[in-house]
Amino acid sequence: QVQLVESGGGLVQPGGSLRLSCAASGRTFSGYAMGWFRQAPGKQREFVAAINWIAGNTLYADSVKGRFIISRDNAKNTLYLQMNSLEPRDTAVYYCAASVVATIHPSPTEYDFWGQGTQVTVSS
Repeated sequence: QVQLVESGGGLVQPGGSLRLSCAASGRTFSGYAMGWFRQAPGKQREFVAAINWIAGNTLYADSVKGRFIISRDNAKNTLYLQMNSLEPRDTAVYYCAASVVATIHPSPTEYDFWGQGTQVTVSS
C-alpha cells in the first residue's frame, strides 16, 4: 500500500519561501511519476508540478514556472517542492500524488495515490 505524507506547509508573507516535502512509502517508486497539486477554497484541484522519479524530467504549470522547483531524493523516497516568491494566489492546500505510469502528466486523473495535503497560506 502506497502512503504519501506531506509536510512543510504554513503561513508565509508575500515574497517569502517554503519547502514542502512528501515522504513516500509502500513500494519502490522507480518507474513512477510524482506530482504536486493544489486546491484553493471553492476551486478545483489544479496542477502545480510533476517529475519522473528516475529520469528527473519535470513539468510546471505556467503560474509557478520560474518560482517553484520540484525535486526528489531517491535514497530518501522523498519528493520536494521549493516555493519561492510566494504570492497570495498561491494560498491553497497542497497535495502530493503518485502515478504508476512514468510519463509526467498535468491531469489529476492520471495519478493513483494521494497524500492528505498540507495548508499553505500566503498573507501579510
